[in-house]
Amino acid sequence: MATSAASGIRLRHDHGSQYLSDDFQSEIAFLGMESSPAFVRQPEGNGCVERFIRKLKEQLLWVRTFQTVEKLRQTLAEFRERYNQRWIVQCHNYLTPQQARQQLLALGAAA
Repeated sequence: MATSAASGIRLRHDHGSQYLSDDFQSEIAFLGMESSPAFVRQPEGNGCVERFIRKLKEQLLWVRTFQTVEKLRQTLAEFRERYNQRWIVQCHNYLTPQQARQQLLALGAAA
C-alpha cells in the first residue's frame, strides 16, 4: 500500500543491482513512486544527472576533505543551492535548474 509521500513521481535510475533489488523496488513502490529505468548502454538518457554528479565530484568531492559528516552535509547543501540558483545548464535550455522548474510548473498550471 503506497503512501502519498512521493505519489506520482517517476524515479529514473540505471540498471545497477542496487536499483533493481527487491528491497529498493519495494521501497519506491511503498512511497508511491514509479520505477523508470534508463535504457541499457544509453547514458545520455540520464545526461543531466550524470553531468551533475560529474561536476559534484570534480568541484567538491575530489578536491576537498571533510572532518565531519555534518560539515559534508552542510557543504553539499550549499553546493545544491548554488547549483539550483546560479548554474546555467545546457540541457535546461541555458536556464538554471530553478528557472527550468518554475517554467515547467507554469506550463503545468496553464494546461
